[in-house]
Amino acid sequence: MIVVTGATGNVGRTLVRTLAEERVPVTAVARHIGDAQVPPGVRALAGDLAEPDGLRAAFDGAEALFLLVAGERPYDILDAAKSAGVRKVVLLSSQGAATRPQAYGHPRQFEAAVRESGLDWTILRSGGLDSNAFAWAESIRARRTAAAPFGDVGLPFVDPDDVAAVAAAVLLDDTHTGATYTLTGPAPTTPRARAAAIATALGEPVSFTEQTRAEAHEAMARFMPLPVVEGTLALLGDPTEEERRVSPDVERMLGRAPGAFAGWAERNVVAFR
Repeated sequence: MIVVTGATGNVGRTLVRTLAEERVPVTAVARHIGDAQVPPGVRALAGDLAEPDGLRAAFDGAEALFLLVAGERPYDILDAAKSAGVRKVVLLSSQGAATRPQAYGHPRQFEAAVRESGLDWTILRSGGLDSNAFAWAESIRARRTAAAPFGDVGLPFVDPDDVAAVAAAVLLDDTHTGATYTLTGPAPTTPRARAAAIATALGEPVSFTEQTRAEAHEAMARFMPLPVVEGTLALLGDPTEEERRVSPDVERMLGRAPGAFAGWAERNVVAFR
């Protein structure tokens, strides 16, 4: 059995479905989840990574764990998993853990815990997700507008379905133990271009407004710790050469090129109507 945490999220939801289609027993874990939110045959179990003691029931009988960076007790999560018989963990981390370690201390802490866990491990460092564009859903639905800072700075955002596909491949194959993969899309895209792709999917114009750094900082600080806000703005506004680089890892793992943002926008256009 495989335990998938964050099972209702943009990556986890697809991962659960993919594993279920492979007829792999799955326990889907999220803070708020029920049977209606998972495919038939998948066990849904409410659980919070901030409270590792409450996850023991989810881990019982499991062989592998897909783990998000959430909560503040990664060592306790992994100890609970190991004591229940889990032998393998796949961590969804962030590219920033490598490129901006000072700002991305939280994922670095999880990466260290995974490496020191005594379990077989693989780390997936994701670039920015295409699904971050859901932050525009309300403004596009109501006013056909999208706002973001650094409108013409491109980064190779990745389709969360590709992240899920890589995660499934790693969970189902034991040859990736000890590997760290960087997951990006096929080419850098700018916020302005992503808004235009959503407009194309809608068949209607979407107006793009470039925020100042201060405006973006104020908006992000409402839901992000300040060090993460600073690191994120630095990454978005002045990315390093490594952060701009298209990684070959998705194509190597899946045997095909990663999906473009336009494809993600077309599949998810209903969120913006």
